[in-house]
This record gives sequence, structure tokens and C-alpha cells, in this order.
Amino acid sequence: MKVRPLHDRILVKQLDEKELKSGSIIIPDSAKTKPSEGKVIAVGDGKVNKDGSKRPLDVKKGDKVIYGKYAATEVKIDGEEYLLMKEDDVLAIVE
Repeated sequence: MKVRPLHDRILVKQLDEKELKSGSIIIPDSAKTKPSEGKVIAVGDGKVNKDGSKRPLDVKKGDKVIYGKYAATEVKIDGEEYLLMKEDDVLAIVE
């Protein structure tokens, strides 16, 4: 896969949520909420400032991040689902 996000955008692979059980009841996939954690797959060059200079991104490839629930655009590349979002939509980097 050769995808390079533009400017301050990042490409994130959503981490799978573990199967939930309540007693002996298994909650179906349609009732599960999507996780808000993911792994950064690719990053853009940086945010363009008003003076034309570029500010490098704080996140880098391989980082595990937490992002807002409705922050991203879902894209499908080579049969895999990814999220494309701006760096501003990332709430935290998990260390």
C-alpha cells in the first residue's frame, strides 16, 4: 500500500474491540460501539502555517492514538478499512 496523507492528515488502522460478554449473553457486532483507539499507519508532511512554513506533526507512524468518536473519514484501501483524520482530531498518544 502506498498512501501518503496530505498536510496535517494521518491514516489510522482502527484497533479491534475485544468480544463483550454479559454473563452467558454474547453481544452482537451490530450493538458494539466502535473503538476510539488506533495505530497510525501513515502521516502527512505537516501543517502549513499562515506564513507558509510547515510545522511537523506530533504523531508519527506506529503511534497508538485515541481520537474523537466522529472525527474521521472511513476509507477502504486494498480491501482494508482505515480512518483518515486531521492531527487535531487526535486526543492523546498512548505510551
